[in-house]
Order: sequence, then structure tokens, then C-alpha cells
Amino acid sequence: MLTIAGSKSRYCDGISRRACLQIGGLAFGGLALPEILRGQAQAATGRPIKGVIMILLPGGPTHIDTFDLKPDAPPEIRGEFRPIPTNVPGLDICELMPRLARLADKYAVIRSLVGFLDDHNTHWCTTGWESHREMDSSPLVPGFPPGGWPSLGAILSRKLGPRIAGVPTCIDLTPVDPDARFILRVPPGQAGFLGPAHAGFEVQAVDRSNIALNGVSVGRLSDRQALLASFDEFRRNVERTGQADGIDEFHRQALAVLTSPRLAEALDISREEPETRALYGLGQSYPGEREGKTLLDQFLVARRAIEAGARCVTMAFCRWPFGRMLQGDYNWDWHKDCFNEARGALPLLDIGLSALLTDLGNRGLLDDVAVVMWGEFGRSPKINGVAGRDHWPRVCSALVAGGGFRTGQVIGSTTRWAEEPLSRPVHFRDVFATLYGRLGIDISSPQLTDLAGRPQFLVGDHHPLPELA
Repeated sequence: MLTIAGSKSRYCDGISRRACLQIGGLAFGGLALPEILRGQAQAATGRPIKGVIMILLPGGPTHIDTFDLKPDAPPEIRGEFRPIPTNVPGLDICELMPRLARLADKYAVIRSLVGFLDDHNTHWCTTGWESHREMDSSPLVPGFPPGGWPSLGAILSRKLGPRIAGVPTCIDLTPVDPDARFILRVPPGQAGFLGPAHAGFEVQAVDRSNIALNGVSVGRLSDRQALLASFDEFRRNVERTGQADGIDEFHRQALAVLTSPRLAEALDISREEPETRALYGLGQSYPGEREGKTLLDQFLVARRAIEAGARCVTMAFCRWPFGRMLQGDYNWDWHKDCFNEARGALPLLDIGLSALLTDLGNRGLLDDVAVVMWGEFGRSPKINGVAGRDHWPRVCSALVAGGGFRTGQVIGSTTRWAEEPLSRPVHFRDVFATLYGRLGIDISSPQLTDLAGRPQFLVGDHHPLPELA
């Protein structure tokens, strides 16, 4: 296995502590990359090229303070923020997101999303299914097939295969350190019953290698030149020593991932024009953030990864650093001081997401790349005694953009105080069905076979949202 190992510091402009790139013999759940490529090639279907960027807001984002404000509710419900109009009549969002307000014609807001459990677990965000095996701090939820449900990225790997040689089908930008996994519970690119050959490429994976490229620091996401130099040096070594001789074609493809510049260049945001970096808020000063750092560069990396050839990119966004709030880190689990937390997090989200949508549009990619943003549940309408909002699995909001969707609209509504859906409940799997349809994947018949040999539908009896067609 070949690894590019980084420093042990937590998140420095986007790459996690002990950040690394596991390429060569890349271990996705313990399987080598040649086997991954072999599994993908056997499953490739030549479907239309489409991409999905999934933005997770782990911890449970507050729907009533972001995309479903209730200004006429009593103070203990409505909170401290007011809605502002967007460029779509009738669609109002939180005053802390003025950039997104100017881009509302580029996205659709789902205000009646359902399918949650009262559990900090992004499993249903990335697979569409609530049932799962027992996980760390998550009880067993019966109903999953042997091997567990595969993620969206794993499905794309199995059904579509790679878009471009040398670029993993599914790229996972989320952190993998214990504090982050405590919130996420599982890798967003989990393979489930498809097997580790289809698991996502964890860019920030913990170093488990036995071959390392030394002399390179990737502690700072903005410093990519040394990373590229290490790729170039390894490529020269392969050519000089004839290391590729005698290996089968799949090992050649594995080496192609390593030796191709596409993946390394996708991660090299220093290649971007200053205007693009500025669009994403990079290079600015953030004195109010811990050590002046943010995770805004993750939005840019996600766009670059999709543009380089990935089909699915997952990322988790919050204030830096992402981890357990009880240990002083950040996520969206705002049981206390909800409104000050929002004043810190929402303006950053506003910058990053608006930049991503604008950038995709400027590059002519918005119709070909779907963007989905959501969390594992919503927050309680009633503010608790410490100015926070508690878990609320009855309903939440989501944002869907790009992908050729019909945007500039609101789908569904909630009751007077945002307690539950009032109209058009939308399940997670309805959204997944919509995404699969855009990707050219038929969901009407059993698509895959689990480890017990049983055929499985991708989304059960759910269907694409006609509102987005």
C-alpha cells in the first residue's frame, strides 16, 4: 500500500490530522485497490456521466432557524432570527444567509423531509435507509440486509464504474478521526453488502500503510506543491525500476490512480485562479474562528474532485474543527446557545455553498452535477432552558441544487410551529430515487443482490420527486 501521510494536527485548512492519501494498494475496508478496480470494471454499465456532491451537516441542523422560519410563532418558538426574501418570490430563508438568498433560483428547498431516527447517525443521509447494524453509540435497527446497506457512492461504483481512469468513483472528504466518526457513525462511502471493492476513497484516512512517501507535508490543504512533487517522484521511480512489469491489468490501473496526476491535481487548490479562491472565501482573515481556520476549502475541493472525474463526493461541513461539542469542537448539535452557534456557522455555510453553486454554474457544470445538503434530523421547535434546540426526528429541511432539477421552489410545508409535515412529506429515499433517475439508473426492478443472495431494490417502494423533474 502507498500512503502520503500528513501531520497529526487536526484540520489545517481542510486535511485532518495524520491526513494522507492512500492510493497504490489503497485499503477501503482492507481491500487492495486492484481488487476495487476489478470489481468496478465488472460492474461498469456505461451510464450517462453525472456527478453528486453531498454536503452533510452532522449533528442535526436546525430547520426552523435556516430554511423554515416561523416569524409569526411566539418567541419561544421563532427564535432570534428573521427570514429574508430571496430572488424567488415566496421563498424566504434565514437572514444570516444573504448570498444564498440571491441564488434561490439555483436550488429547491424541501421543508418536509422525513425518515429520521432520534440518533446522531448520518447513515440514512448517505444510504437512504434507516435500518442498520449496531454501531458505536447507535443501537441496532432491524431490517437491513446481510452486509448492510451500501451508500450512494458505492451504488454508483457498482452500477456505473469509474468515469475517468485514475480517479476513484466515490471520494469521501469527511474526517475519519474518532471524534468525527462518533458523529458520523459510519464512513459516508460505506459499501455495505456490495463489499469493500466499492467503498469510497477516504482522502483523510488514518495512515494504515506499509509503504509511505516521506518528506511531504500535507498538513495544509493550500500547500499542494510538495504533494504533487511526491506523486511525480513516485511516477519516475515506477518508470525507472520497471515496477509495473509483470502485474496484471488491474494492478496497472491501480498504479494509474497513483501515477496519474488527475487526483493529485484535483486536490491542489493552489492551481485555482485567485478570483476563484476568493469566491470560496479563501485567503480572507477569520479572526473569530479558532486559530483563524475554516473548512471552506472543502467546497472547492469537492468541485475539483467532481470535475476531475469522481461521480460522488461527500463532505461534512461545520465550523473548524469538526468533532464532539462536549469536547469543545463543532458540529450542528446545538442543544445550548443555539443562536450564537448559528451566528458563527451559518455565515460560513452561506459563503461555501453559494460559492459552490456559483462556481458550478460559471463552469457550465450545474446541470450535470447534483448538490444535496442535509443532516440526520431537525431541531425542536421549542427553545429549551439553555437557549438551545433539542433533537427533532419528525421533520427537517434539505436543499437540492443542480442536476438539471427544476429549482427555484419550495417542496412541502410544515405545521404552524414546524413540528411535522403539513403537506407533501418527502422521504430520504424519494430524494435518492430522484438522484438515481438523474444518473440513468433504473430503480423499478431489483438492482443488486445482498450477501444472502436476495435481490434488493435500491429505494424500496419510493419514487423520484415529480416536482424536480
